[in-house]
Amino acid sequence: MAATGTFRMVSEEEQAMRSKLEHLTVKDHGSVFGPCHKLPGHTVQKAKDELHETDERRASSLKELRAMIKDKASEGDDLAKLVQDRFGDKPDSLLVRFLRARKFDVTRAHELMKGYVRFRKDYPELFENLTPEAVRSTIEAGYPVVLPSRDKYGRVVLLFNIDGWDLEEITFDEVLRAYCVILEKLLENEETQINGFVLIENFKGFTMQHASGIKTAELKKMVDMLQDSFPARFKAVHVIHQPWYFTTTYNVVKPFMKAKLLERVFVHGEELDGYFKEFDADILPSDFDGKASVADYQAIATQLFGSEDTAL
Repeated sequence: MAATGTFRMVSEEEQAMRSKLEHLTVKDHGSVFGPCHKLPGHTVQKAKDELHETDERRASSLKELRAMIKDKASEGDDLAKLVQDRFGDKPDSLLVRFLRARKFDVTRAHELMKGYVRFRKDYPELFENLTPEAVRSTIEAGYPVVLPSRDKYGRVVLLFNIDGWDLEEITFDEVLRAYCVILEKLLENEETQINGFVLIENFKGFTMQHASGIKTAELKKMVDMLQDSFPARFKAVHVIHQPWYFTTTYNVVKPFMKAKLLERVFVHGEELDGYFKEFDADILPSDFDGKASVADYQAIATQLFGSEDTAL
């Protein structure tokens, strides 16, 4: 039967994949670490439904984006020139990350590329000598933790436990540098490009010293990292066990957050019913109220970068 207007016949395979998407478990997804050798069928369907991605759309959008990179740079925009310098000769696999992050809207993908180079231009201190070796000790201290298992939606889960964090020993910038390296590394995986990231922040040990020691400019830098600066789909931020004075810090952050990010922040406190509807307790470590053992931070660094001797 020929398709007319917006009507299209849906194949049995497509129906089966959509049904699968409604009943996913953590076992339905590939590894967090390393490349994705083959996308699960349900993830291909998700990319089609949520991101409007097909083989044809991908090919035409890449062609259009490459043309836009050249055209915008020739118009004299400084950021567009930086985009051209950084991405002009890069492979399609890198450009497609930006297209996926903006649902194959080519103009918005190019804007995100400008945001990516702007973030690096605005905060050079985060990127100076930024190598796996430079952030390894921060990650081995658990700031942040990458869960080795995806959640049931296929998202990468990043954990930050503020308890015991000494701001003088590991600075706010050092933590952000670790996030930047982790994001770049994990975005090499196509499942992560499609399914995105979710952050869980445990504020149980948030002290007055933390509250007074974190500067407004540092909080803005963190928000900028989460907004329009990486080809990543940040799907949610969950905050648990925050003390009453967390509100003061959150109110400082809020003006920097766009409506879309604000809608994706869930502040649970001690009421964790909604939290456990979202996350399977079996994959969460005990210091995040889960049933798994506390993460092995050194093992996570090794999974990210290889052994100390062969760090990338």
